[in-house]
Amino acid sequence: MAATGKVIIQGITESGGKFRPSDWAERLCGSVASYGPGRRIIFHPNVKLASIEGVKCVVIDASLEEDDEMLFDFLTDFANENKLKILKTDTFPLEN
Repeated sequence: MAATGKVIIQGITESGGKFRPSDWAERLCGSVASYGPGRRIIFHPNVKLASIEGVKCVVIDASLEEDDEMLFDFLTDFANENKLKILKTDTFPLEN
């Protein structure tokens, strides 16, 4: 059965600080992108940039864990190594 929901890596450390560099989310999404015709960047369809309440985030479709476990682990390992907050949710955009 395919996983549902989203895994959100937030640009906030576990200690509450803002993660630097400020373009970390763009860099992370770019690192899993590919290049198409004319050297145009093609972002991974299951990895998106977002800003939630002014905080940069990377939103991962939870199905990626089954579809491409190595890529999912790369992204979540980045978050864990940098002590970033990870939120798992079934509703996105987030509801209050």
